[in-house]
Amino acid sequence: MIRIGMLHHRKHPDSVIKSYAYAAVAKAEGTQMVYFSPGGVDFITKTISGFEYKDGKWVEGTFPFPDVIYNTGSPEKLAKSNDVIQKLKKTIPFTTHSIGNKMAVYKRLKEAGEFTQYLIPSEVVRGTNHFFSFLEAYRKIVFKPVNGRKGISIIYIERVGNDFRVLLNTDDHLYSYDELKVFVSDHIQEEEFLVQPYINCRTKDGSVFDFRLHVQKDGDGKWVITSIYPRIGAPGTIVSNINNGGSMNYLVPFLKQEFGNHDYFNIKRYLENFSLLLARHLDELQKERYSESIDELGIDVALDDLGKIWIYEVNWRPGCPPTFYLEMDVVKNTIQYCIYLAKEKSK
Repeated sequence: MIRIGMLHHRKHPDSVIKSYAYAAVAKAEGTQMVYFSPGGVDFITKTISGFEYKDGKWVEGTFPFPDVIYNTGSPEKLAKSNDVIQKLKKTIPFTTHSIGNKMAVYKRLKEAGEFTQYLIPSEVVRGTNHFFSFLEAYRKIVFKPVNGRKGISIIYIERVGNDFRVLLNTDDHLYSYDELKVFVSDHIQEEEFLVQPYINCRTKDGSVFDFRLHVQKDGDGKWVITSIYPRIGAPGTIVSNINNGGSMNYLVPFLKQEFGNHDYFNIKRYLENFSLLLARHLDELQKERYSESIDELGIDVALDDLGKIWIYEVNWRPGCPPTFYLEMDVVKNTIQYCIYLAKEKSK
């Protein structure tokens, strides 16, 4: 029987809500899943101390090394046990590998060239002079953290006469040149920020929106679309992220409403084809550079006034949409991909 290890920084699976779903699907697929943390690894005996879900509860035990490891949990917290993880990687396939932050992905795609036309020009802010030079070139820009998550601290800035409009969530301010200079200086001293031209992507009623393209590898090691859905921003904001008050919708009704019955299908196919092409491309780049495979991506894109796709960012730990009952689809693809990796290793 194939044994899947679910590696997490937390010691007990009861503190990880999704652990039960993975254990249930693993059992349904005829495999054994063992939940463990880095502290439970014993390289001398080649065993792990962890938990298996049995008879309605998590049972602690000691198990032989797994055939494959689904590495979930916080990358930052797991990094504290990097020596253990790297040692495990030498003999056991892992499902998930980092593709880096926003700028790392941007640079990788730009260097490769194939998807350059879909990249929004992005630059890490080197100083206030650099910032104002970029703003002068594009007039309406987005200022956001390089390592940002969940749409937090995304700031819209535009020139209004001799002043500057600064919008963060629903906080709308008008700054003078000197005030904006201090504002930018304070932010870039705390962490790395990047700037991008603002892409106008709005519904008929003026709300900002984007699309999340969620793709995964399946039981054959092939890329499949788990879900594509629009995210609509809260009134008065420029961020469509759900964590900032945004909402979600089903893809087809949204496309019909915004683009009409005649054009919706072509746009749907455009998004589907793009998601799979970009996933395969990034996967190939990862193999070339690091000899690793990517298992899952969350690709956020805009669709401008001319119907052109622009890549906002690519997430390698996208999580599951909080609605639409897709949790089990995500879990099923992950477990089946684990089985595929284990079989490939045994060959």
